[in-house]
Amino acid sequence: MYTSTFTFAQREFNDEFRALDDVIARAARSIPGYLGEENWEKPSSGLMCTVYYWDTMASLQALMTHPAHIAAKQRQQQWLAGYQVVIAEVVGSYGDGGIAHPLGGMTLHPSVQAEADR
Repeated sequence: MYTSTFTFAQREFNDEFRALDDVIARAARSIPGYLGEENWEKPSSGLMCTVYYWDTMASLQALMTHPAHIAAKQRQQQWLAGYQVVIAEVVGSYGDGGIAHPLGGMTLHPSVQAEADR
């Protein structure tokens, strides 16, 4: 499993940005292998973050090559004051089940499970 984490600082969001952002979000959710997403905001810094969860790297790449995503990348300076993208392979995920999470049912790799059990 993989994550793509998009952290950004807002410059100016207009109706055009919101419409394109909605198209990208709907496209992501329609791609086979999409597992879910989380959105976070840190008011003290003005940063916003979206984490997408993917079953395969091919699923993640399908979003990266989607025409709406490419269009947004070409215009990011108009809407964003900066951004950072982190692509990561998930080696484990666990919790007590008290909150819903896109990876809530993931099975841990044995080496990660041993650490979690400590």
